[in-house]
Amino acid sequence: MKKHSSKPSSKVLPLFATCALVCSAGALAAPDPLAGKMNLPALQADQKHQRFIVKYREGATERASLAAGNRLLNAVAAETGTELNLVRRLASGADLVRVSGELNGAAAEALMRRFARTPDVAYVEPDIRLTTQFTPNDSRYSEQWHYYESTAGLNLPGAWDKADGSGAVVAVVDTGYTDHSDLLGNIIGGYDFISDSATARDGNGRDSDAHDEGDWYSWFECGQIFPANSSWHGTHVAGTVAAETHNSQGVAGVAFNAKVVPVRVLGKCGGSLSDIADAIVWASGGSVSGVPANPFPADVINMSLGGSGACGATFQDAIDTAVGNGSAVVVAAGNSNANASGFQPASCNNVISVAATDRQGNRASYSNYGSVVDVAAPGGETVSTANGVLSTLNSGSQTPSSEGYAFYQGTSMATPHVAGLAALVRSVHPDITPAQLEAEIKANARAFAGSCSQCGSGLVDADATVTAVMNQ
Repeated sequence: MKKHSSKPSSKVLPLFATCALVCSAGALAAPDPLAGKMNLPALQADQKHQRFIVKYREGATERASLAAGNRLLNAVAAETGTELNLVRRLASGADLVRVSGELNGAAAEALMRRFARTPDVAYVEPDIRLTTQFTPNDSRYSEQWHYYESTAGLNLPGAWDKADGSGAVVAVVDTGYTDHSDLLGNIIGGYDFISDSATARDGNGRDSDAHDEGDWYSWFECGQIFPANSSWHGTHVAGTVAAETHNSQGVAGVAFNAKVVPVRVLGKCGGSLSDIADAIVWASGGSVSGVPANPFPADVINMSLGGSGACGATFQDAIDTAVGNGSAVVVAAGNSNANASGFQPASCNNVISVAATDRQGNRASYSNYGSVVDVAAPGGETVSTANGVLSTLNSGSQTPSSEGYAFYQGTSMATPHVAGLAALVRSVHPDITPAQLEAEIKANARAFAGSCSQCGSGLVDADATVTAVMNQ
């Protein structure tokens, strides 16, 4: 057999030959003789450990005698400087041992190594805390990359193990809603604030029916040359906030146990600032002349809408009233690939202004940007359809028809991701103020995988935000 020289070789060795063993200074490291007796991978660097499971080998004195077991605990405690107490014996015959205080990863490993050096110890491991790993069974959840993909998703699965939106109310100030079996279970109350009957298409002014009658228009209408079909925009937004989830159907919602109050303000050719301002106040629980009180005041108000111009006094007054009533206001930054300071309500104070990212974590080509933007969230880009945001919709071209689903793009789609996250936070911390909520969402956003200049503090991170709030 050919002998290998100790000199460095220029050959590229197979991966298993170079990486299977730990190397140091050109020599192979000795295997850890205690590795088989310790579950070291279970030690998490960012966690503290207080309890450990120690099992003695068959026939060991410590296994047969409680006194012998306590003598070992005392010996380990004396050597490590850690107070140890026996909690109980498990059904498997192992002992559950508790330390006084909590140990970081290095200290926990040192304690485990001391136990493992004892010949009578079969194994030792930390008594870790396990959680559920919730994955929705909705038939099209796999297409909702914007929830779970690590590159540019909302990081929702971890958050869902802690919060589901229960008890939170989100007002969707938009085109209203259409009947959809994947959404209706979470719809409560609502109101139609469109005062102009031609815009409303329902033959009257304001009323208690928030159903979307369609926002389609014909040639040369609404300041446009070409016609457009109904968008069913409010239905899509509401589905992202709180579509029914884990029902083996369609899509999942961000805060799937929250409730949505549909507030209709947009119809043919959009909606008026005066109607929208009243709707904001009403949604938050404020009083509007001639309109019954809202029985379900919103914890969060979603406004995936906007117009040109810096924030005016009418918008700001309504928003300030809503925030004063305890409602967090989440708004779209706009889709003009321009500075959001020239658009309202994106540029208003006391709002969470949301830019949009694509599937690669870049600022979406259409998204507004600027110093008034607070955070970004997945908005998608439908040049490739599957890279858009999937949610509930209606199939009617003008008037409502059968229910369905569709991929949309826009800061309108990014905004309900943040509103849904706000509902998750409110469900675990009902007393959090709008200002505190905004601060937590911004503080726990993560860095962009791509390029998103002037997109606020980062890409919203649902799990990090919910975890941070729960640990306060």
